[in-house]
Amino acid sequence: MFAAFPLLALPVLVYNLVALTLAGGFASTEATTRFGEPLFTIAMTSGSPWPISLSDLLLALALIVLFIELLKSTTSRRIAIINHSLSMILFIVCLVEFLLAPAFATSTFFLMTLMVLLDVLAGFIVTIIAARRDIDLASSADA
Repeated sequence: MFAAFPLLALPVLVYNLVALTLAGGFASTEATTRFGEPLFTIAMTSGSPWPISLSDLLLALALIVLFIELLKSTTSRRIAIINHSLSMILFIVCLVEFLLAPAFATSTFFLMTLMVLLDVLAGFIVTIIAARRDIDLASSADA
């Protein structure tokens, strides 16, 4: 049953947890500042510093998870349909949060919402193509 769980819910959940800790919760307008503050800095070989923020870490995590989700969407098991449905629900939740809650009106959350949308679209497209291929193979076997 874990295979049906949309993994992109994890970075969205982390964002939600951080947004809840802001003064004012979801109605807070401090999210851009909180997510943009550097957590640590890496000294590059060029000598220039590379500040890493919570926003950067969340987006990197979300990109890695999106890659895994895209690999999961290529399976044609029945559990994939449940995964696509749950991903659609996650996208709707993200869209509502982005549009209605000030703490989610950030570029970081917009990009995470876009990744969830791409996961939904890729899942449905891959499923449709696989189903069409199965139908084409079945009809050519009958002929």
